[in-house]
Amino acid sequence: MESFSQQISPTPDQIKALTVEWEGERFPDGRPKVSDEYLERLKAISVEEAWGILRNKGYNNQFENDWIILDENEVMTGRAVTAQYMPFREDVNNLVKKNGKAEGRSQSGGTNSWPIDGLVDGDIYIADSYGKIADGTLIGDNLGIAIKTNSNRGVIFNGAVRDMAGLSKIKGFNLWIKGHDPSYIQDMMLTTINYPIRIGRATVLPGDAVLANKWGVIFVPAHLVADLVINAEFTALRDEFGHLRLQEKKYTAGEIDSRWSEKIKGDFMSWLNTKSDLPMSKAELDAYLKDRNW
Repeated sequence: MESFSQQISPTPDQIKALTVEWEGERFPDGRPKVSDEYLERLKAISVEEAWGILRNKGYNNQFENDWIILDENEVMTGRAVTAQYMPFREDVNNLVKKNGKAEGRSQSGGTNSWPIDGLVDGDIYIADSYGKIADGTLIGDNLGIAIKTNSNRGVIFNGAVRDMAGLSKIKGFNLWIKGHDPSYIQDMMLTTINYPIRIGRATVLPGDAVLANKWGVIFVPAHLVADLVINAEFTALRDEFGHLRLQEKKYTAGEIDSRWSEKIKGDFMSWLNTKSDLPMSKAELDAYLKDRNW
């Protein structure tokens, strides 16, 4: 009889198959490596703009809101490392620990440290712990320090943490969670790392680019990041120009809020040429305008 043994994490080739539309650089574990430049530019993009672009491309399930946030004034972007937790079942948990040992994972402490051990700079630890709050706290301040040290980022949990006071003292660490509680993690288990997971309304894949701010969290498929960023940046420039001209009473609201005339397009292009703080390079802008249908 053939034995069954599920890996804790997919192989690099399996992650490549899962994210086949990504054509750029990858991590050794197979995850897409969205560039640091795009992650930085993603910070300036609004949730609504990112959501609209993804929805127009048929990606309707990439947003989740209603979070408790440690520092609402900070924006966090990074690359997703996913983890799945389930209610405890002894036979499954025994298999998880057996497979983890065979994969060389740490045997000291709980399995909830395993996703943290593999984090690298720029990663965001994304976990679905099915919204469990009491006895569902995935981390406290010790694991929080480890996360910040390994990734320079924070966490997004469909679940809870403990020791918010201690976590709040970790410089540069932030979190988006559904609750917090003084209890320790009990009666639940880690099942997988870097498989697809559900975070509320959203489906998240390993290597997704994450945009988290006080208005919610967007999970951007890696292969759509570059297109989303340039589109959102251009739309922000259009909005800035439109607001300026409305304040100047140069055009009516109807003229700005509908398809632009050639006169307005020409005015906009002249205005663009005067700006010294464009979010994209001139070459990127020229390439984008060449294909844009106004």
